[in-house]
Amino acid sequence: MKIFGQTRIIVLIASIILLQNCTKAAEGSNAAPPAPELPVYTVITAPATVYQEFPTALEGKNNVEIRSQVDGYLDRIYVEEGAYVRAGQPLFKIDSRSYGEQMNMATANLQVANANIQKAKVEVDRLEPLVAAKVVSEVQLRTAKANYAAAVAAASQARATVGSAKINVGFTTITAPVSGYIGRIPYKKGSLISRTDPSPLTLLSDISEIYAYFSLSELDFIAFQNKYPGATLNEKLKNMPMVDLVIADNSIYPEKGRMSIVDGQFDKTTGAISVRAIFPNSNGVLRTGNTGRVRMPQLFDKTLVIPQESTFEIQDKTYVYVVGKDKKVTGKPVTISGKTDSYYFISEGLSKGDKIVFTGIGALKDGVAIQPKAISSDSLLKARPL
Repeated sequence: MKIFGQTRIIVLIASIILLQNCTKAAEGSNAAPPAPELPVYTVITAPATVYQEFPTALEGKNNVEIRSQVDGYLDRIYVEEGAYVRAGQPLFKIDSRSYGEQMNMATANLQVANANIQKAKVEVDRLEPLVAAKVVSEVQLRTAKANYAAAVAAASQARATVGSAKINVGFTTITAPVSGYIGRIPYKKGSLISRTDPSPLTLLSDISEIYAYFSLSELDFIAFQNKYPGATLNEKLKNMPMVDLVIADNSIYPEKGRMSIVDGQFDKTTGAISVRAIFPNSNGVLRTGNTGRVRMPQLFDKTLVIPQESTFEIQDKTYVYVVGKDKKVTGKPVTISGKTDSYYFISEGLSKGDKIVFTGIGALKDGVAIQPKAISSDSLLKARPL
């Protein structure tokens, strides 16, 4: 009986110990998990440049359709397709024989007209003293003078015909009005050429400068007007920085361009206004018909810079988690004024020195406490430059 009583005491003590351990285990399971350790970024300001890109179509400085001003057979082609020619250089020759004969006829008619002037002048000189002596009537003299005036007018008409014939003969040799590159030549030697042909003989492109035409929306145009100083639109264009051209292979054209004219009005169908940038093209790399993108820089002297991965979106608004002095996070909306591949530039919502959660924001909520782990903004910018 004594041994049985001792056994009961041991079992009772073990039960008490087991109950205490269970109680502690239950209390431990209800305790709050430790605050997560998350990297925290301190908001800084930095100078930065961002770009807006606009699709563009390129055109040469001058694109001239070469057409014949006389009808005839194409006698000579002096140039090859794609060749560079200088202003005044012969391009085509139209058969000039018929126009040469017209010139000869006009010259002969002019000689006849000049002879008639001399004949009429002789008659006037003969009659003047006779009229003075009252040998013949004054009516004959007036008639002679009228014939002389008619002869002078006929000579003027003949002279004009000679000039027109000379012009036509000159038109049989077609020269380059500007320097540039020859386009496709659809006609061959012996083709009958007419002034009314729908297709030109060729297209001559002066590409010493290239015009890049693109469109600005109404909002972009208003932002452009507010962004640059100047009382007039031309002054604002002069105060704009130089622009880049991104060509078809996504490389940057080495020459910088300057902004030029703006169209006089908005297109009613697209709601956009046409603008052009002018790029030097002395090496002839760019041609009429090329496409690309005009890249306009936007310069920031001092702007708030945050990493893109520190943001999240709710209903088209961008937020960050700001870390308070109590180490609790609060979602705060921000306004983005520009961006690069890795960073956003903030115009509203943050101040220099604010601390925001860098990464790991997916499971956070307002009021959650964290263990901040500071990261170096300078090191981040060195690893991923603006």
